[in-house]
Amino acid sequence: MASELIEALNILEKEKDISRETLYEAIEGSLKIACKNHFGKDDNINVVVDRETGDFACYATKTVVETRDDVMDELEEICHDDAMGIKKDVKVGDTVEVEVKSKEFGRIAVTIAKNVILQKIREEERNVIYNQYNDKEKKVVTGIVQRYVGKNIAINLGKADAILNESEQVKGERFKPTDRIKVYIVEVKNTPKGPRILVSRTHPELVKKLFEQEVAEIQDGTVEIKSIAREAGSRTKMAVWSNNPNVDPVGACVGMNGARVNSIVDELRGEKVDIINWDENPGNLIQNALSPAKIVAVFADPDEKTAKVVVPDYQLSLAIGKEGQNARLAARLTGYKIDIKSETQAKDAPGFRYEDYIDEFEDDEEEYYEEGSEE
Repeated sequence: MASELIEALNILEKEKDISRETLYEAIEGSLKIACKNHFGKDDNINVVVDRETGDFACYATKTVVETRDDVMDELEEICHDDAMGIKKDVKVGDTVEVEVKSKEFGRIAVTIAKNVILQKIREEERNVIYNQYNDKEKKVVTGIVQRYVGKNIAINLGKADAILNESEQVKGERFKPTDRIKVYIVEVKNTPKGPRILVSRTHPELVKKLFEQEVAEIQDGTVEIKSIAREAGSRTKMAVWSNNPNVDPVGACVGMNGARVNSIVDELRGEKVDIINWDENPGNLIQNALSPAKIVAVFADPDEKTAKVVVPDYQLSLAIGKEGQNARLAARLTGYKIDIKSETQAKDAPGFRYEDYIDEFEDDEEEYYEEGSEE
């Protein structure tokens, strides 16, 4: 029995990733519960399982009394004559450890003990899975599409299933069972039924983590992702910075012939990704963020976090973007509220003098940026 127990514990440890010590403690606890069910109490019961051999025994700590007639509770007291058979120099009032034969336990007590062990194994299995995926929270993992649950999708991550809620799905993306997709783990909750893992395909961090996985220069800290703005399924803008003047941050993210960025675009099912240079000068940053539109001038107010941008007339629609997307993403990326006007609109604005605007813009390089029109 002992060798079979050791073998069973080894299998459980390997398959369920549950430590043998935890399993030994479960066995000890279950035997103590069996004692309580058999005798009605377990206050003086001690259970020991030998970690090497698998042998186990239950002991009751009993107080030595003078004669058998003085024994009021057989679980807690033992007469002196019987105690002498266990310990030769024992005296009345001393305590001795008396082995309790587990074979004497009733069928109900044994069944309860068995259920306690199984329950402990299930709890530990859930805890192991929870801890494993809790460490992956805020990271990107690869999963396999299992099935649709209403409008939600069950994603198998290996040892656990995750839920991709409808609100975290990219509009227009369609998956079928067995599809392998990458998801961002938003949250891991520990519930009585096991870990509940919530994942996302729309989170901006998904794009950021994909670049961290793909670009070696980001992994080693040479290139930093300073800011990211995303409209899932359509377009993402990302600002990057290099800590090494000899490394082009945009080029590192794009890769040779666009290999790096294209692999991420493929994973995002065709979502466009604009990569721009980060700049501490807000005017320069806003100009970069509005790319590919040409900029005539930018006035940025760092205190109010607002910016006025002038673009050539023919570039206005490009700067704003389809349904305002380019301007909207640039505002999220930079943290500035951006007001875009064409040169004609700016010159026609009440009290606006274009010459003063440019002169004022050139006064402070920290707050202004000016680029002449190509016309």
